[in-house]
Amino acid sequence: MTSGSGRNTRRSIPAPDWTKTMRVFITGASGWIGTALTTELLAAGHEVVGLARSEASAARIVAAGGTAVLGDMQDHDLIVSEATKADAVAHLAFTLDFSEFEETVDNEVQLIGKIGAALEGSGKAFIAASGTPILFGQTATEDDVLDPEGPAGARARTASAVLALADRGIRSGLVRMPRSVHGEGDRNGLVAALVGLDRQLGTAAYVGDGQNRWPAVHISDAGHLFFLALEKAPAGAVLHAVGEEGVRMRDVAEVISAKTGLPAAAVDPEQLGVFGALLGGDQPATSTATRELVGWEPTGPTLLEDLEAGYYTS
Repeated sequence: MTSGSGRNTRRSIPAPDWTKTMRVFITGASGWIGTALTTELLAAGHEVVGLARSEASAARIVAAGGTAVLGDMQDHDLIVSEATKADAVAHLAFTLDFSEFEETVDNEVQLIGKIGAALEGSGKAFIAASGTPILFGQTATEDDVLDPEGPAGARARTASAVLALADRGIRSGLVRMPRSVHGEGDRNGLVAALVGLDRQLGTAAYVGDGQNRWPAVHISDAGHLFFLALEKAPAGAVLHAVGEEGVRMRDVAEVISAKTGLPAAAVDPEQLGVFGALLGGDQPATSTATRELVGWEPTGPTLLEDLEAGYYTS
C-alpha cells in the first residue's frame, strides 16, 4: 500500500502497547469527528486531552470525560507542548474560512513542521484528518494523490506535510474522510448544508440525471477508524473512512423530498454556488486497502437510512 504521495509506506516504526493507558492529544476534540474519537478512546480506558478554542468547546470535552486546554491553531508552543506530553496525537482541527484558506493552510503546515521537530525519532502516532480525492468519474483509492489544483486543493500541502513526518521517525498517517460523515446530531456537515440549501431553493436538488455519487461514512465508523489508525496504522499510511463507495445524489434528493415535501428536481449547478461542483461531480471512493490494513469494518447506518430517520430534516 502506498502512502498516497507516490512513495511506498515508510520504514517500520513499532506501535506502542495500546493495552496500556495512553494519553492522546486531539486538536478539534469537541468537533463532530473529534467527539466520536474521544468517546472511543475513553471507552477503551485511554486519557484524552483536547484543544478547545472556547469555554463552550472546553465544556463539551470535559462533559465527555476528557481534559481541555484552551487555545487555537495559532498557539504553536502550546500545541507542540501537548503533543510532546502525549503518547499519540490526532489532528482534526481546521477552520473552513475560505476567505483566509491559504493563510490557514500555511499556518497548519508550519505547525506540523514544529511538531515534527519535537517528536522526531519518538515513534509516536500523529494521525491527521484529510479528504478523499475527487477524481470525477473514477473510484478514488488510498493510492491516489490529492490534487493541489482541485477543490480545497491547498490542503494537499497539509497532507504532504503529515506524511513527510514518517521520514522523521514518527508514525504519521492520514484518515481521509468522504463527502458525508453523517449521523444523528450532524448540524455542520455537507448533508446538513445541502438540506439547508434545498430549503432556500424550494427544491430537493440534484445535478444532471443525478447518477453522480458521493462516498459516505457513519460518524461512529469514522471515529473507530481514527482509533484504529492511532493504535496500529504503519508510518506513512493513508486510510479511507469510506463506508459506502458511492451514494447516488438523486437518491439523496428523493429522500429529502419525501421528508420535507420539496419537489426533487435537477438544478443548474450555477444556482448552487460552491455546491455546484460537489453536487454535480461523480466522486466515489473505496476503502478496500484500509479494511485489509487495519481490520476496519464499518457497521453504522447508511446515509439514506440517516436521512430517512429524519436527522437532517426535522
